[in-house]
Amino acid sequence: MPGEISLDPHHIPAASPEVQGWRGALRRGENLILSSTLAAMVLLPLSEIVLRKIFHTGITGASAFLQHFTLVVGLLGGALAAREGRLLSLSTLTNLLQGRWRTAARVGSASFAAAISSFLSLASYQFLLTEKESGKILAYGIPIWVIQLVLPVGFGLIALRLIWRASERWPGRAMALLLGAGLIFVGLHPPLSPERLAVPALIALLAAMALGAPIFVLLGGAALILFWREDLPVASISLTHYSMVTNPTLPTIPLFTLAGYFLAEGGASKRLVRVFQGLLGQFRGGPAIVTVLMCAFFTSFTGASGVTILALGGLLLPVLTAARYSERSALGLLTGSGGLGLLFPPSLPLILFAIVASSNVKNSGVTIEKMFLGGLGPGLLLVTLTALWGISRGPKERASRPTFVWAEARRAIWEAKWELLLPVVALVALFGGFATPVEAAAVTALYAFLIETFVYRDLNVVRDAPRVMSECGLLVGGVLLILGVALGFTNYLIDAQVPAQGVEWVTGAIKSKYAFLLVLNLGLLLVGCLMDIFSAIVVVVPLLVPLGIAYGIDPIHLGIIFLANMELGLLTPTVGINLFLSSYRFNKPVFEITRAVVPMQIVLLTGVLLITYLPPLTTFLPQWIK
Repeated sequence: MPGEISLDPHHIPAASPEVQGWRGALRRGENLILSSTLAAMVLLPLSEIVLRKIFHTGITGASAFLQHFTLVVGLLGGALAAREGRLLSLSTLTNLLQGRWRTAARVGSASFAAAISSFLSLASYQFLLTEKESGKILAYGIPIWVIQLVLPVGFGLIALRLIWRASERWPGRAMALLLGAGLIFVGLHPPLSPERLAVPALIALLAAMALGAPIFVLLGGAALILFWREDLPVASISLTHYSMVTNPTLPTIPLFTLAGYFLAEGGASKRLVRVFQGLLGQFRGGPAIVTVLMCAFFTSFTGASGVTILALGGLLLPVLTAARYSERSALGLLTGSGGLGLLFPPSLPLILFAIVASSNVKNSGVTIEKMFLGGLGPGLLLVTLTALWGISRGPKERASRPTFVWAEARRAIWEAKWELLLPVVALVALFGGFATPVEAAAVTALYAFLIETFVYRDLNVVRDAPRVMSECGLLVGGVLLILGVALGFTNYLIDAQVPAQGVEWVTGAIKSKYAFLLVLNLGLLLVGCLMDIFSAIVVVVPLLVPLGIAYGIDPIHLGIIFLANMELGLLTPTVGINLFLSSYRFNKPVFEITRAVVPMQIVLLTGVLLITYLPPLTTFLPQWIK
């Protein structure tokens, strides 16, 4: 998610007017389909609420349509992310290379990524043929394979765009195409047995990832190679992708994220800063408290700390420096606060953990509602610790702080009242008993749309709303692409009984629950250094939850420990994407940003340890839900 924002967008040279014309028409068409699909995802659950309330009935096949709309958003959004060069990648090596070395790295990684995408397209096509033969109907006589067609088409489109963006020049693209075709030929007609080629193929996959290949290529490629080695049908990878992305609760992700995007693209940031400044600016460290609260608010709704840094950085950095914060303290606070909202509802990682844990571990008892409640206490703890650190860095002189003016604070609150009510709307819809989590997400998205377009009029319905929805779909598509292919890799590990063997080995080696929790934190910090949060949820959680259960750890508590560590990982090399996004936003060297966030890392680490060894912080609220 934050990583989908390209730090090094590749320049594509100007094409002829005719080429620009059809390319622009294709771009507009894709954006229209994506934004229309998201609009349908908002309206369909709302229609269900109204029909259920008035006529005690619903729309036939509404749930199935909604799940498959999520599939369309995932693949088409991923294709748009490939079009814009914004697929999430772990490596920044290409930013350090120059000249021919950089070109070679881009061509090599793109060719490998395109080959993997082509194999995923082939696997999806094989899955599609099986589904077509089954004759399943979605609803109203529509064959289910018609919508499933987006799987092979989407991966094929991604492969073509990876080749296109391999270089600014045609010779580089031709080389990437030839290399990719050669890799496909070797995969289909291996010169040696797959068992002997599997290890070199995995090494080549890691090399491609180091050179900048997207994360979904690493996870999907690992699954393809392992299935290829065992002579297993690769169509099962597409089956697991399909089952993951059409999970009944997964539509909450694009819908809640869409609500956050309407806020971020509208004028909410300026109005909310004015509110918090009016209420807290007169206190010592008031600007720091404003920064922490603003970042937590926006990240909880957008689900992407990078979006928060990019959207609010230019607004909040002058506030901090004007209050006589040093530049290093201001950069550290802004970069570290970017991920604070990940434990607050309706954060995307909370939803994902609930879906993955409940899908892979029977009777785990993990639900979205419980995760939302479980994250409140730990989230407030991290916000408080961060704010206290910010206060300690602020000037002590009273003369440097503004005077409190109640009239100004009252005007600011009144102007931003509709946006301040957004969390209330989301939580009442979710816990009020009249809406499912998906319907609550749709209510929240519609509310955010209405206030930003018709109340504040910051967004134009015709001009701005489709653009914002396309941008949201692009980000969500990049995430869902990772989740879908990662599940194939996870299922391979489960079939190989890795979780069961892991439980047996760890419980035999570590007897104490508290020693296990310490080792768990150390292990998760390492995971946070090597994997992004979304890949880690899909790959690590199915292995982790059985271990926690074996030690008698509440799964909700385990989930919050996991996410708190991943939040810390956003500030930790090598995958600390917030470091790179902050470097990009403030035009500062990565080393300077890394040095600035060291105090924030210590603060968050302290919070992680308190969350780990004080379970009631997490379990107090969820225990009220039966």
